[in-house]
Amino acid sequence: MRHRVFGRVLGRSSPHRRALRRNLVGSLFVHGRVRTTVAKAKECRPFAEKMITLAKVKNLHNIRRALQKLGNQAVVRKLFDEVAPRFEGRPGGYTRILRWPKRRVGDQAEQALLELVVRAEPAPAQPPEKGEKKGRSAPKKPAEPKKSAEAKKSRETRKKTPRAKTGGA
Repeated sequence: MRHRVFGRVLGRSSPHRRALRRNLVGSLFVHGRVRTTVAKAKECRPFAEKMITLAKVKNLHNIRRALQKLGNQAVVRKLFDEVAPRFEGRPGGYTRILRWPKRRVGDQAEQALLELVVRAEPAPAQPPEKGEKKGRSAPKKPAEPKKSAEAKKSRETRKKTPRAKTGGA
């Protein structure tokens, strides 16, 4: 019986699970979404949510706690400077798990997409200046001339000529 047994083993030792969780959540914060197995996504989701909640209050103590849990200074900096401010008014539910329709090739494991609910906003596109046309700015290239009859003839003769067989050892 599994009474009061918490978490998933994922076929790994305890330090390996901790490293897996650290790396998956770090990649989630850097890229905004991660494709992984359903079990790993479900295991990493609460950890990611706790890290975002921690990062909503930016002080030295919370930065050190996040650094201790995530172990990567660049990820912690991105978490506090870019990720957490996006969720300022949101009380929770920062991530979502979407089932991936295709299974993994090697072992047919179910896959899922673990992603942040609020995506990073792309830089706003600047409107074209007055007199500039919308759409493509580069002119089209002139069409290449069609191949001559001579080129077609040489191609046909290449196809018909038998190849010499090489003696293999």
